Amino acid sequence: MATTLIIPGLNSSGSAHWQTWFEAQIPDAVRVIQGDWKRANLPEWSGRVRREISRRSGPILIAAHSFGALAAVQAAEDYSERIAGALLVAPADPNKFGISDALPPGRLNFPATLVASSNDPWLSLDRALALAIRWGANLVDLGQAGHVNAESGYGPWPFGLALLRQLSGTGDAEPNWPHVALNNGLIRFAGGVYPRQPSDPEKGIRNLTESLSTVAVDERDPVVTT
Repeated sequence: MATTLIIPGLNSSGSAHWQTWFEAQIPDAVRVIQGDWKRANLPEWSGRVRREISRRSGPILIAAHSFGALAAVQAAEDYSERIAGALLVAPADPNKFGISDALPPGRLNFPATLVASSNDPWLSLDRALALAIRWGANLVDLGQAGHVNAESGYGPWPFGLALLRQLSGTGDAEPNWPHVALNNGLIRFAGGVYPRQPSDPEKGIRNLTESLSTVAVDERDPVVTT
């Protein structure tokens, strides 16, 4: 059975946050504790993630948020053969911290799902798409979900837990969402806050597909083809 690591972002995740709810739902889940929750230091944060992975045997499942998602990706690359999957929710834009070069430059060697929002102040949807393409991850667009935290209404989050379980191979088959296939990933449109359905996912797909040629990717991101 996989050990689930809960990896919060800056200021950790409080009692009303979906990560805390995940901990209550997942037996033996482990929260990665940072030395300084207010200081975004990638080497220190990823070092803490590595320590927790190395302390445990068997497969590791990751549920990370914000800056914690960046630390998780960097650390997990060193243990890729043990990572069952990584749910990367609302990652902070690495360009905001000047650390893009410190993160994996290409496809991750483990399954990953990147969950994004169209009005996240920490990561635009275009940048989320660029990261998903770069890492070969599936992208789930939640619509207008802010930073996907307690402040934007994400406490108990069964949909997120289902995404995590799908990564581990223990969940049900994926929902029949409209999607658009890319060269090394799949864009999935989940709609709004669970369980609300997307108002017009087909239109969203068309709009995003039409804008792929203008996505701002860094020089190491692969060329997008549809």
